[in-house]
Amino acid sequence: MDVLDDLLAGTRARGGVFNLTVLDPPWGVHIVDEAPLALATLIRGAAWILRDGLDPVRMNQGAVAVLCGPEPYVVADAPETAAQLRIHPGGICEPLPGAPIDYSARLGVRTHGGRPEGEAMVVSGTYQLEGDVSRRLLTALPPVLVVPAEDVTGPVMEMVLGEIQRDEPGQQSVLDRWLDLALITTLRAWFARPESHAPGWYQAQADPVVGLALRLLHEDPAHPWSVVELADRTGVSRASLARRFTALVGEAPMAYLTGWRITLAADLLRETNQTVESIARRVGYANAFALSVAFKRLRGTNPTAHRRAAPAA
Repeated sequence: MDVLDDLLAGTRARGGVFNLTVLDPPWGVHIVDEAPLALATLIRGAAWILRDGLDPVRMNQGAVAVLCGPEPYVVADAPETAAQLRIHPGGICEPLPGAPIDYSARLGVRTHGGRPEGEAMVVSGTYQLEGDVSRRLLTALPPVLVVPAEDVTGPVMEMVLGEIQRDEPGQQSVLDRWLDLALITTLRAWFARPESHAPGWYQAQADPVVGLALRLLHEDPAHPWSVVELADRTGVSRASLARRFTALVGEAPMAYLTGWRITLAADLLRETNQTVESIARRVGYANAFALSVAFKRLRGTNPTAHRRAAPAA
């Protein structure tokens, strides 16, 4: 288990909303679905992604885009093209004034647009995420990222067109798993690119010492780790491990472990009915009091208050 494995395990599609949009130039789609994480790929054509406060980002055929945050955005054939369709939460498609009347037609299951042979074909899928583990991944990503087709082509991307227009038993689960695989493939390709400015925890995984230390912490966060034991397991001195870990990851080993434990506890408080005492022991604290002290120090609130606030969040 490495860091990315753990973060992706907490970022899984459940009831993702999918759309296939088929359009002819000039075309534009305004996305206001408020999804915290979305993935889009161009089956045909080329496009621009436009978001307030950001420079337009180009997508060519086969490229994959990942979009973070609930802020709206536009996908269009040119930066100046006005949108003809608006996608609302739940995948509801609204034709906008000036759009051809047939753009309101559903061409098939999860499919919208003018004609099946349209020059542009865009597939999108969205995540509905609430957990702290997934939030930790989102903070490592820019609002918009695009990975070229040559870095992500393969059977994962090729299978979506046949699956998105089906309506068979278990189809939602098939599409959710496709979305997970597509996200993993895209993020691995993105983090490998120089312009990604990959977070410290990702880059550190390639280091033989710090990478091993990170894997140990993630494989068993409840273990009573110390810098001495981590240094012994990684084959370096305590001072060397502490210095190297802090330089690569951006924080000391025990501070990183505390943050990860509290992240896991926050999701368990939100998603389960386990007692605070049980969660404390599960993430590496001796009792509920010890967890509460650490939780309050990092989050400014106690576990019970965090759990109480979770439904409203």
